[in-house]
Amino acid sequence: MDFSISPELESLRRKVREFIAAEVLPLESDPASFNEFENIKLSLLDEMRSKARAAGLWAPQMPKSRGGLELPVTGWAVIYEEAARSIFGPVILNCQAPDDGNMSVLNKVLATDDLKDKWLQPIIDGKVRSSFVMTEPHPGSGSDPAGMMLTKAERKNDRYVISGRKWFISGAAVASHFIVMARTSDDPRHGLSAFLYHKDDPGWRIVRRIDNMGPDEHGGVCELEFDGLEIPMEHRLLEEGDGLRITQIRLGPARLTHCMRWLGMAKKCMEIASAYVNEREAFGTKLAERESVRMMLGELARDIHTGRLLTMHAAWMLDQGSRARKEVSMAKIHVADVLHKAADTGIQLCGAKGYSNDTLLEWIYRYARCARLVDGASEVHKMVLAHHFAKHGDGFWHWGENPE
Repeated sequence: MDFSISPELESLRRKVREFIAAEVLPLESDPASFNEFENIKLSLLDEMRSKARAAGLWAPQMPKSRGGLELPVTGWAVIYEEAARSIFGPVILNCQAPDDGNMSVLNKVLATDDLKDKWLQPIIDGKVRSSFVMTEPHPGSGSDPAGMMLTKAERKNDRYVISGRKWFISGAAVASHFIVMARTSDDPRHGLSAFLYHKDDPGWRIVRRIDNMGPDEHGGVCELEFDGLEIPMEHRLLEEGDGLRITQIRLGPARLTHCMRWLGMAKKCMEIASAYVNEREAFGTKLAERESVRMMLGELARDIHTGRLLTMHAAWMLDQGSRARKEVSMAKIHVADVLHKAADTGIQLCGAKGYSNDTLLEWIYRYARCARLVDGASEVHKMVLAHHFAKHGDGFWHWGENPE
């Protein structure tokens, strides 16, 4: 693959970088910009989103016909990384989780323009937020939805009736459009189905917004209860039994977009640490001149760039039509570790200042801990890699997708 980017994408990257620097980064130093959940205030978010849209930086992943920039996945990698130089950047450009993954899957699987107008376009326009409802409390499904999902969708005439419980559902407290996964049969491969519902539909409720060590995405992570939610046939995604296919369509690219944003945050940690050690003096010399500090920064730079290569390779494979399962898993494992390492290294180099909230390092440190859990724990992705190696042997190293 060619690792250079087109002049057009480079121009867009610079435009995003300048926008983030001029319009977004100053907000991070103003406590009044933050809501009680340590994210950008919604009133300020609306204002900043209008600026991003006016600057031509809106929804990089969505079709031009629907108001986006229609970039390939490799283009997402470039732009998302720049957007995440600010913790507010992705949500301002409308490329944040979970809306990003939900928009992508709805754009791929909704069958008609009318359905896209109803369920997708309002998310693209930033008029509503969305949520993907899959994870369940024990003994239900976590990383094994096909085998362990307990939430049921029972078909009654022209409708499905949903009953069950979900938790750690990102964005649910502010979402209007939901994609819910439920069991429609005991078939091990085709037992799950996916459905759309609106927040005002009766038969479900938010039990609680779960406190965690976060900062939170908008809408937090919530526990939901379903007790008779009725969903019409036309709001089923694809066919009955295609739920696992829906998760594969959504979660592969969504895991990779997490990596893209995390790399931007990791680079930000290094940027903060580098600025500090270049000005801080101790024992007669600047910290940046000490070999131990230079080694810490050099190692971190190497690890971040390794993550960029893994992410870009997986993005390139997705653009070629591959599912890139093992490549996405490798990127997810590595970049999750790198984000935590970058925040930890930044705090260590900045000392007490890094541990305080005078910088964003402590915010990123707390945020980073979930990276090894969300969209499949790191151990599950390592099992995926072991499975591929056991199945393909030397073919694991094939330049491209493994032969089936």
